[in-house]
Amino acid sequence: MKTLILYASRHGCAEKCARKLAELLGGEVAVADFESSDRTALADTETMILGGSIHAGKIQKEVKRYIEKNLAALKGKRLGLFLCCMEEGQKAEEQFRNAFPPELVQAAKAKGLFGGEFNFERMTWWERAIIRKIAKIDASVSKIREDRISEFVEAMKA
Repeated sequence: MKTLILYASRHGCAEKCARKLAELLGGEVAVADFESSDRTALADTETMILGGSIHAGKIQKEVKRYIEKNLAALKGKRLGLFLCCMEEGQKAEEQFRNAFPPELVQAAKAKGLFGGEFNFERMTWWERAIIRKIAKIDASVSKIREDRISEFVEAMKA
């Protein structure tokens, strides 16, 4: 089975999660970033996993644009969707619903909220200042949920 994991990651969290997914899925899996990849043709891919992270309450624009352009083709694939965010519970679920169109969510075999990170080393001074003020966090922190990544993989394999 040919699988493409396509992600957008500003500070590295979604990339870490995409690579962990690839490792756990095994087989013929390609991992690509929306910004730097040629976005392997959908026709050559049996399984698509799309993911990104939340910044200022929204998923990256390149993810939104890709989905809008390829919605019909994506709905015909074996599909997984994941999101990295620091929120939990209802707020995280709301961010997921806002990130992906309802018809795509409905078509997805697996949906995942993988937690998130604040990686101060990869942030600008302005981003760090905002995080310090809003989240009251003064240093890098990771809340990636590997258990949820494993559950996602199991759902994709089922």
